[in-house]
Amino acid sequence: MIELLAALSASAAGGMRIALPLLLIGLLESDKLWSRVPLLSRISPPVVLGVLVSWSLFELFASKKFLGQRVLQIVQLLFSPIVGAIMGMAIAEATFAQPNAPPPVFVWIIGLVGGLLALVLQLVQAGWFYRLRGLPLSVILAQDILCISLVLFAFDAPTQGGLIALILLWLAIRSSKEWYNWYVKQGPAKNPRRYKRNPD
Repeated sequence: MIELLAALSASAAGGMRIALPLLLIGLLESDKLWSRVPLLSRISPPVVLGVLVSWSLFELFASKKFLGQRVLQIVQLLFSPIVGAIMGMAIAEATFAQPNAPPPVFVWIIGLVGGLLALVLQLVQAGWFYRLRGLPLSVILAQDILCISLVLFAFDAPTQGGLIALILLWLAIRSSKEWYNWYVKQGPAKNPRRYKRNPD
């Protein structure tokens, strides 16, 4: 159960940023770098390091501007499920005791759940981005801090990190309902002809 909570914590971080959580995993396991991370383990570590550092800097600085947020939203919608799945699988394999290594099917299931969690979080963020026409700077800073914290929790405090991930999922579900209700209420005002009833 602890391993699952740790994986959820890491996957939730992948639902906020793409390169930053992957970079943190490599830095926290500096002796092994990304040797246990799916996909990244097949690429040369210097190449992975250069790409992740460059994109992490872009995420940190571009997210503070509206145009940068728009670019990041598109990229993150495409890649957040993949990163969430990679993060979940990597943490699951790292946190299990070596003699009790999980079966591959279990690791893939964790990866699937982690990818879906990251996608849900990213979809809700995209919804609020278009509703507010750009996320406030305070929200962006909170995302950066929360992303880093969730990765650290996945290693040092998996129970707390998993609970935070579940709370974020609950907030995302409630937030999506609020966003959908707002969208429906805006419908008649934005499209009066579309919502006009037939007099007959």
